[in-house]
Amino acid sequence: MPRRLRLTVLAVASSLLAACTTTGASFVNPPGLQKPSGYTHVVDVPAGRTLYVAGQVARDASGTLVGGRDMRAQAEQVFRNIQTALESRGATFADIVQLTAYVRDMSQLAAYREVRERVLGANPRPASSLVGVAALANDDYLLEVEVVATLPR
Repeated sequence: MPRRLRLTVLAVASSLLAACTTTGASFVNPPGLQKPSGYTHVVDVPAGRTLYVAGQVARDASGTLVGGRDMRAQAEQVFRNIQTALESRGATFADIVQLTAYVRDMSQLAAYREVRERVLGANPRPASSLVGVAALANDDYLLEVEVVATLPR
């Protein structure tokens, strides 16, 4: 392979490499797609255990709604619930490879994103979808978030 072609291949390969979690998942933002903000376009997961966490809402362990009409407070509880679910199977936020959020009031999106970014920390961002919805299972819910996580076998 000519040196120039080798260097080009190395440059492209380097741009495709991304952080890997303990499960070996690769988080990739390929050339040709816009640079994402707060998520990753492609997550490649090798064989392992897969956890599917049902949509979590802002109810605490006793079933009490947390946060009232405050998106930030509801988001805090939602992510506490996700953390509890993940930890029950030995996983952490770093093991999340896909996240879907359903938001009732898009004018409060900044509060949700602030909590999400703080909770996910410096971990690679999961592939994500954000859906604006007219209603959730209860009129008091402003937000519902479901995740998929992976762990080694």
